[in-house]
Amino acid sequence: VFERYYEHKEKEGEDEWAPFADREEWGLAEWLIKSLGQTRTDEFLKLPITQNRTMPSFHNNRSFLQLVDKLPHGASWSCKKVTVEGNQEDEDGQLLSEDVEIWMRDPVECIRDLIGNPLFKDHMAYAPSRAYKDRAGTHRVIDDMWTADWWWEKQKEMPEGATLAPIILASDKTSLSQFRGDKSAWPVYLSIGNIAKEKRRQTSARATVLIGYLPASKLDCFTHDTRSLAGYRLFHHCMSLLLQPLIAAGQEGVEMVCADALVRRVFPILAAYVADFPEQCLVACCKENWCPKCLVAADERGDPLSSLMRDARSTRETLERRKNGQHPPEFDHHGLRAVYRPFWANLPHADIFTAFTPDLLHQLHKGVFKDHLVKWCLDIVGGEEMDARFKAMPNYPGLRHFKKGITTVKQWTGTEHKEMQRVFIGLITGAVPNRVMVVARAVLDFCYYAQLRMHTNESLDALDNALAVFHAHKDILKDLEVREHFNIPKLHQLSHYVHSIKLFGAADGFNTELPERLHIDFAKEAYRASNKRDYEEQMAMWLQRQESIFWRTSYFEWLTAHRNSSCVASQTVRGEDVYDSDSDTDDEALETHVTAPRPDPSLPIVAEQLQMRHILAKTPAHPRQTVQHLVTAHGATDFLPALKSFLRRQIPNNHVVPGYQDRFDVFRQVAIVIPPDGRVSEFPKRLRIRATAEVPPSGRKSGSPARFDMALVTHDGVHASRMCTLESVRVAQIRVIFTLPRQFGVYSRPLAYVEWFTPLREPNQFSRLRQVSRSTRQLRRNAAVVHVEELIRPCHLIPKFGPKIDPHWRSATVYETANDFYLNDFIDVDTFCLSAGIT
Repeated sequence: VFERYYEHKEKEGEDEWAPFADREEWGLAEWLIKSLGQTRTDEFLKLPITQNRTMPSFHNNRSFLQLVDKLPHGASWSCKKVTVEGNQEDEDGQLLSEDVEIWMRDPVECIRDLIGNPLFKDHMAYAPSRAYKDRAGTHRVIDDMWTADWWWEKQKEMPEGATLAPIILASDKTSLSQFRGDKSAWPVYLSIGNIAKEKRRQTSARATVLIGYLPASKLDCFTHDTRSLAGYRLFHHCMSLLLQPLIAAGQEGVEMVCADALVRRVFPILAAYVADFPEQCLVACCKENWCPKCLVAADERGDPLSSLMRDARSTRETLERRKNGQHPPEFDHHGLRAVYRPFWANLPHADIFTAFTPDLLHQLHKGVFKDHLVKWCLDIVGGEEMDARFKAMPNYPGLRHFKKGITTVKQWTGTEHKEMQRVFIGLITGAVPNRVMVVARAVLDFCYYAQLRMHTNESLDALDNALAVFHAHKDILKDLEVREHFNIPKLHQLSHYVHSIKLFGAADGFNTELPERLHIDFAKEAYRASNKRDYEEQMAMWLQRQESIFWRTSYFEWLTAHRNSSCVASQTVRGEDVYDSDSDTDDEALETHVTAPRPDPSLPIVAEQLQMRHILAKTPAHPRQTVQHLVTAHGATDFLPALKSFLRRQIPNNHVVPGYQDRFDVFRQVAIVIPPDGRVSEFPKRLRIRATAEVPPSGRKSGSPARFDMALVTHDGVHASRMCTLESVRVAQIRVIFTLPRQFGVYSRPLAYVEWFTPLREPNQFSRLRQVSRSTRQLRRNAAVVHVEELIRPCHLIPKFGPKIDPHWRSATVYETANDFYLNDFIDVDTFCLSAGIT
């Protein structure tokens, strides 16, 4: 695409910045479109300083937009009006009707733009492949769509040489007006499975595009009892109009120039549909008390049954017979709605019922976890006790601290649900019966296994096992009169996760969080840019102009890379250059995005032997600190004995004995760059371990409590890159991070004063958490000095609360007042995988 545009401009002799005068004017235009509305743009362009000094070639908003409209853009917008005949009568006895609009773009042209975008070249696959985590090819890996089964199965149905473009659709009705008004929009988004899911999930990459706005009418022309069915039918009719071009394209194929500049015959086939549960039922033409994927009875969804999957062909036949006046028993037995022309009926090679993908946000985080498990445990533990435990939870970098508990929170976000999951198991241990503990652990295990970005047979078996354990023990909640039944739609959906992952790849590539995030850019911001009247047309035009600017910006990025291709090399972001490890930032994990090309997906995946890096600030935050300060402010009571022991082991020829007269450069924290873990992310991860003394209040500043983080420390010489379980590590609390002064010779390796905990015990039978306690020697805390590079990663300990929390425990001091703790497996997915031993 960019090459053709470049050749066109060269042939026509146009300046590369045209229709704008030069680079500076293009920069101004880019800023105006992204930052100002039309009224503000007009005001800015009429300012004397703009007209007399800047002097752009456009003098008002109208002439500016005329230039923007000359820029290339994606598929154009069009509008179709649909007249809906209602069943209510007006005052004259005439049936009421309503005209609605559907704004749409050609989905085939949108696919052409996506598959031909050269910016996706290193993130694109054109054929299915098998991925393995070993060179022998014995342990299969499933991550992106091209590594899963659906593509392989559909490829066999295609003509020889055909290239599949697996279509991923998403739709979700959203409110546009805030605080007042009832304006809403119904966006439909499209992406293709050829693009790597990490790229699809980046909203800034625009790998998922808007293809239409469905009418969000209330259909007041219908009576209340028929309005719902009329809404079903209108949705399917409009989706049929929107997706009409996909029928011929899926049957015959369309020649497209791909991102690697090769021309292929592409067959766009509907593969996956991302939607929440009500929208899945809407698409499947079934009632909301039925499963949109299978034929499980409405009163058996709480049982671990393997039900027959819905069949698209038989469903079409049943609806057709119903339309013709017959009364097929399958219509009621399958919970169908009388939608006689479902939009998916004529889409080639598509199976809409298998297309529904796992919804991690609504089904897991918000559904089974927050709406059910948390509520059950609250009923057992009590709100006051639960809040007290959340308040006393020890700090961890990046962990949300619910300072007021959870019972007073009125509105939750998906992020807050995940934050609760990170501490929930350790928090309720001891407060709920053992069998309830097993149920809770099974739900959290399922949540964590389901969000892995890469799966093996081992992880999928673990996913199945977690659900089986839940069903085996769930009746305890009936015995406790917490729950009467488990006929919960979202709970039943979990039984389809493993099958969907095997078909389409890891569930993180189809999360409904992405469409909800896209609503901000493609619906809410577009609505704010309109005058709120006849807003759909204004939204479409605003989005087209935004896309033009984005397309042109991408073209200039490509052009720069094209001109400098001879000297472009893979670059990695060096942590030392971009990160001050002694800053006060409270981000738990700052991802370092590597710009190296994505590996060939057809090659086996092997473990990368990348080195873990430990990064200290270039200059210490607290230089030349006395030993007495370390003892009083950091609690390093045995600093000198531990340092002497270290020097005897590491520098046996040293004859300088450390004493109270020595001063040490002290650092606030160490940043650890963790090599990529394919199960969690393809990028390196930055974690922090803090060792900061308390800062008392001063003037208007409130001060801050001491932060002496826990860490996993390696021993027996086990290298971090080879660590697959927790067997080779111990837990320690980091009190001081320092370097030796010059009198001890040239010893540049940074050190840490740590206080040991006992070795990890065997997992608890019910919570499966490992318990640790303070390690003591001669009634004093067991301390040592170790090299900073022996710190593997931070960890989180949760105090052993017991049946009732100690009322004196506080978040800032509980590490000092409690003695027994649980290692928190759920603090992040990396630690969970280490604890579970999933390789």
